[in-house]
Amino acid sequence: MVISNSISAKDPAIRVTLLPKDTNANGTIFGGIILSYIDLAAAVEVGKNTSQRTATKAFKEVIFKAPVKVGEVVSFYTSTKCIGHTSITVQVDVEILRGNQEVRVTEAEVTYVCIDNQGHPEAVQLKV
Repeated sequence: MVISNSISAKDPAIRVTLLPKDTNANGTIFGGIILSYIDLAAAVEVGKNTSQRTATKAFKEVIFKAPVKVGEVVSFYTSTKCIGHTSITVQVDVEILRGNQEVRVTEAEVTYVCIDNQGHPEAVQLKV
């Protein structure tokens, strides 16, 4: 099933301010920190669709388009892209507000798989 939710610039799944502890050797925010927040934001979106246990299955290509500086507020916008038999795919767009301009710093497509208590894939059960 393909879902066509638009990403709302007014309602991010999560929004965080990144701190000096999150910096790399270049003084900008470490990419792994951004990736972890992408995973968290996508999980929030998945939770809108199902109450099942899920596990991150895959990240589609992630390209860092612009650096994030200490103290910048980073917004993670999500939309459900596709619901399969056992998986849910989420689009995550990451933006910052730099001055008066919204800057897209990265984006990713994240796929989660629904799992049973033994960690085996199981069919998606949508919330009603």
